[in-house]
Amino acid sequence: MRTTRALVVAAATAAAVGLAAPTASAWDQPSGVTAAPSVIAPGGQLVLTVDGSACTRQNSTISSNAFPSATLVPKGTNSATATVTVNANATAGSYSVTTNCEGRPRTFSGVFTVIGGVRGGLGGSSSSGATPADMAIGGGLVAAALVGGGVFWMRRRSENRI
Repeated sequence: MRTTRALVVAAATAAAVGLAAPTASAWDQPSGVTAAPSVIAPGGQLVLTVDGSACTRQNSTISSNAFPSATLVPKGTNSATATVTVNANATAGSYSVTTNCEGRPRTFSGVFTVIGGVRGGLGGSSSSGATPADMAIGGGLVAAALVGGGVFWMRRRSENRI
C-alpha cells in the first residue's frame, strides 16, 4: 500500500514538473515591445523598451526595416532598452521590430509608425519672388483702388454743396 502511494506521489510530481517546464521557458521570451514616441518622422530618435528577462542578458539585439540593428541595454531585471535613429529614407507606414534574445528571434508587429515628411520653410510662397505678371496685377489693383476712392471722395464733396 505504501509503495502505491509513493508511486502516485512520484507520478503527480513528475507530471507537475513536466507541465511546468515548457511554461518556464516561455517566460524567458520577451513579452512585448513599446516605442516612445510611437509616431515618428524619418531621421528621428526612438526609444524601444523590451519587456522580459531574456533580453536583459548580453548580446540581445533589436532590429527593424526602419533602422539598423541595435544592442539592448538592461534596465533592471525584467526589461531592456535601445535608442535608435530611424533611417532618413524610411517610408511612411507601420513597422515591426524583431528582438533576438538568447539566440531566439521574435517579431512584434505594429510597434511604431513613421509619418511622411512635410515640406516646410516656404510657408506656401514661391522661392523665385514676384513675376512681372504678379507685379502688373498688383499695380492694377492699387490703381483701381485709387480711382475708386477718388470717385467716391469727389461725389461726396459735391453732395455737401447742395
